[in-house]
Amino acid sequence: MSANSVQFIDNPSDPRVAAFQDIRERDLTGREGLFIAEGEVVIRTLLAPESLCRARSLLIAENRVGARGELIKAAGSTPVYTASQAVMDAIAGFPLHRGLLALGEKPAERTVEDVLAGLPEHCVVLAASGIGNHDNMGGLFRNAAAFGAAALVRDERCCDPFYRKAIRVSVGAVLRTPTAKAASLEALIVALQAAQFEVIALSPGATEPLAAISGGGRKAILVGSEGPGLPTEVMTRLRTVGIPMAGGFDSLNVAVTSALALYQLTTVSNR
Repeated sequence: MSANSVQFIDNPSDPRVAAFQDIRERDLTGREGLFIAEGEVVIRTLLAPESLCRARSLLIAENRVGARGELIKAAGSTPVYTASQAVMDAIAGFPLHRGLLALGEKPAERTVEDVLAGLPEHCVVLAASGIGNHDNMGGLFRNAAAFGAAALVRDERCCDPFYRKAIRVSVGAVLRTPTAKAASLEALIVALQAAQFEVIALSPGATEPLAAISGGGRKAILVGSEGPGLPTEVMTRLRTVGIPMAGGFDSLNVAVTSALALYQLTTVSNR
């Protein structure tokens, strides 16, 4: 697609960009299988061959179209719209400093069992329970992608990873990392163990240090929400490891903790 085929929008109510209207409000009410991505890096990931999602359309600020020729070409047959900055802000419902949005389609829903069944004999997955903060969710996906985790599986209390902020914080990793949601934490653990994964829970109160674990085989790193963490009854029947703290600190942010654990299993222990 060339810049000549970009369609100009001069009315914020144009039905062609209806899905981009009132972004913040619709983020809260849901998009029925669709999501909004923003920023060049994230949208390049959406359009890349390794993406698990499909782009429905792009919306680019008029003053940025000239510099986005390669991105527009990568969109192929996907509709690309442009508007003045004022009209684009009116469409979104707030100032869009990045001037670049995309409407994407979530991948088909998969069960945890289905995702795990297709993974190799030696791999690491990240498992999340009760992660309600979108920044943390995005950070978990970014870490999973950065350290080569095969998937990120989660329980029903986790927030939607396809929320706009989670996608942005993940730098697009949400769009390329296999994921699935279990009906409960118990169902998540059962599915992992049935697929021959050793489930290793992270907890500040653990006596075994993170440095003691090593890679090889199928390993699942289980993290819980900041504050409550993982239920005691779960940790008593799983291998539980922790990161020793200095200076009276209790624990690290869940995203930071997951990064250290993934590094331990995928890098340090395999040297």
